[in-house]
Amino acid sequence: MNDQGNNAGKNEQIQVECFTLGPFETNCYVITTGNSAGGAGQTHPDCWIVDASFEPAPIIDFIAKHKLHPTALILTHAHVDHIAGATELVAAFSNHTTHSPLPVWVHEAEAVWLNDPVLNLSALGGIAVTSPGPDRILMGGETLQLGSETPWDVLHTPGHSPGGITLYNPGAGLALVGDTLFAGSVGRSDFPGSDQGTLFESIRTKLYTLPEATRIYPGHGPASTIGRERKHNPYVRG
Repeated sequence: MNDQGNNAGKNEQIQVECFTLGPFETNCYVITTGNSAGGAGQTHPDCWIVDASFEPAPIIDFIAKHKLHPTALILTHAHVDHIAGATELVAAFSNHTTHSPLPVWVHEAEAVWLNDPVLNLSALGGIAVTSPGPDRILMGGETLQLGSETPWDVLHTPGHSPGGITLYNPGAGLALVGDTLFAGSVGRSDFPGSDQGTLFESIRTKLYTLPEATRIYPGHGPASTIGRERKHNPYVRG
């Protein structure tokens, strides 16, 4: 899963491509479905980009190579290592004919972080990173649709940050969990706006309640399953 552009998983018609990018080795994803094109013969299937780290050229190259059409950049949260490539991605995939920018979606609790280097933690590294958007505010509880496959549920999973979200597809049995839960670990809770108790509660009540076979794709490190983490994660047991 650390190889840029490796095929992280295929469930039903959903394809998850992982790109591990930047100095923090952040996992960013391109999500497509077999029916995201909206019909047979469509030459530019729709896709989502999930998170945008530093140096996103591999994502741009992959999307161009496969003639995909990004319809949204969805942020699992707005820390610098998940937004640093947003400006480049929006510039690459905005529709210059209709003057429609690639929309950036983020939870309401971190909407202002996109343009605040202190809140998004880039100032800690001596740089000032900002991101376009937000173009759509997520609250948690929404259902999102990509193509005609099973809808995605937006789960609000705060703790690592106040606006952390998980994208869960029950039909395919997979979840993109951001920095909430890792294989054998959990997200940091020592940042401004983080809270360990809230993080553990999110894991126990939002993630560990998913079916054990659910495959999780985190913001760092390898994929895992809910069942494996419930049994073996040393920080939060199910």
